[in-house]
Amino acid sequence: MVPESTAAAQIIVALIPIVGIVLGSVVIFFYLLWNYRHKALLVKAGQYAPPHFDLLSFSLLAGLLLGSVGVTLTIFLAIVQGSTYGLLGGLIPLSIGTGLLIYYGINHRKTTS
Repeated sequence: MVPESTAAAQIIVALIPIVGIVLGSVVIFFYLLWNYRHKALLVKAGQYAPPHFDLLSFSLLAGLLLGSVGVTLTIFLAIVQGSTYGLLGGLIPLSIGTGLLIYYGINHRKTTS
């Protein structure tokens, strides 16, 4: 015998994602608001320092991670599926990782010389 779901159960199941999205949006809103107010107070006090982003370190890390994931996926998909369009799932991160590593290599040579 298959248990039948009641109308109340269907309504509750439909409301769960809506409530989750609304509560998540409220949390994100208040985080952004409080972060803005925090930075505004730091600017007024003269203590705000803009964050430093090291592009070379980021490109090295992202290039290594994407390159290793791309090599692994390319080998796995080549073995499982052969030469199909699914192989792009490994070749795309591999090419992005290779590009980031080339960028790191070129800029690293410029800064050291």
